[in-house]
Amino acid sequence: MGLTSDPHFQKLEQWYKSKAGNLNMREMFDADKDRFSKFSITLETDDGNILLDYSKNLINEEVMRMLLGLAKSRGVEEARDRMFSGEKINFTEGRAVLHIALRNRSNTPVNVDGKDVMPEVNRVLDKMKAFCHKVRSGEWKGFSGKAITDVVNIGIGGSDLGPLMVTEALKPYSKGGPNVWFVSNIDGTHMAKTLAQLNAETTLFIIASKTFTTQETITNAESAREWFLQTANDVSGLVFLTPKVQAFGIDTNNMFEFWDWVGGRYSLWSAIGMSIALHIGFENFEQLLAGAHWMDNHFHSAPLEKNVPVLLAMLGVWYINFFQAETHAMLPYDQYMHRFAAYFQQGDMESNGKYITKDGTRVKYHTGPIVWGEPGTNGQHAFYQLIHQGNATVELGKQLAKAIEPELRDSSEVHSHDSSTNGLINFLKKNAA
Repeated sequence: MGLTSDPHFQKLEQWYKSKAGNLNMREMFDADKDRFSKFSITLETDDGNILLDYSKNLINEEVMRMLLGLAKSRGVEEARDRMFSGEKINFTEGRAVLHIALRNRSNTPVNVDGKDVMPEVNRVLDKMKAFCHKVRSGEWKGFSGKAITDVVNIGIGGSDLGPLMVTEALKPYSKGGPNVWFVSNIDGTHMAKTLAQLNAETTLFIIASKTFTTQETITNAESAREWFLQTANDVSGLVFLTPKVQAFGIDTNNMFEFWDWVGGRYSLWSAIGMSIALHIGFENFEQLLAGAHWMDNHFHSAPLEKNVPVLLAMLGVWYINFFQAETHAMLPYDQYMHRFAAYFQQGDMESNGKYITKDGTRVKYHTGPIVWGEPGTNGQHAFYQLIHQGNATVELGKQLAKAIEPELRDSSEVHSHDSSTNGLINFLKKNAA
């Protein structure tokens, strides 16, 4: 049964046509002083609390019940469990989808074709750890015996977007690590501009590719190899995150494996994250894995009505298929997150960019939005006027603006705004470091 034929979808459609016009945000907050508590979730993680406030969406309790009913009807829980069990849910390529195994810090067995993949995952992590410690300590040296000061990641798509986003986001943790550079564009300007700022004696190249068949990455890897050969007749400064490059003349000790059940857009958790680990240190990289593992466990075990990824996903279905909000703007106000929108574009749009169902029929609904964004303050001076005063409908993912900062200076509870803003301010006060 297709999505639009599902009675739960049709019920939502009928409700939207008859009642959605009455969803007025200000009136809903005025009428329900508990709206924030009804439509927010605090996740109590091992390292602090995370607040999801979804009260400022065009929803009420009836809409959320219908959306979660649709999720159950479409088999979200069963599909989730099949993924975690190692079933080959990537039916077009006949592969499991197990990025969750890369960050499985509990080391519970994860089986593919009856074999536990965790021993291999841990073997590669141990090899990454040893390599990171050698580079960061100065033990691993360039061809002339000097310590490494700069690391260049050559990759594209998931081999570039994820590591670039994370190294920027976690820049405050990079003390003691090498500088990191990223080259993705096949346009020679990208490589030439980068090389002009580097010293071959103290530079390490990471060639990040799942198959080593991507033309952009092959071309840039050959340019890096030629640069080393011209300078020192040596290619020891090339490290490959793929097992398929023996013909490139590289020491197999400088190759790090990952597997066909790792999707490119989820690969930063694998050896593709080497540039992250070198930049922030392997212990911090392990903390990154642990945080992701915590969220994996939440997604796997939380009931749908308390499940943060599911709630956000169903809100997306609500907006794009009923309000026809075809774009989703992500507007982080933290400059360290300035590459997050670009990273999430791939995570969402490459995953959901489909027009044929698993049954081979053409879809009759939207499968995903166009994701875009900029740091919030930059956007305020570029495109916010159209969002606020134009007639386009845009779904917004936006961090709390600086306007409330004066109210964060003491510990007293705030009650002077709508319940959502009050809740956000009080959460920040309670959880301030």
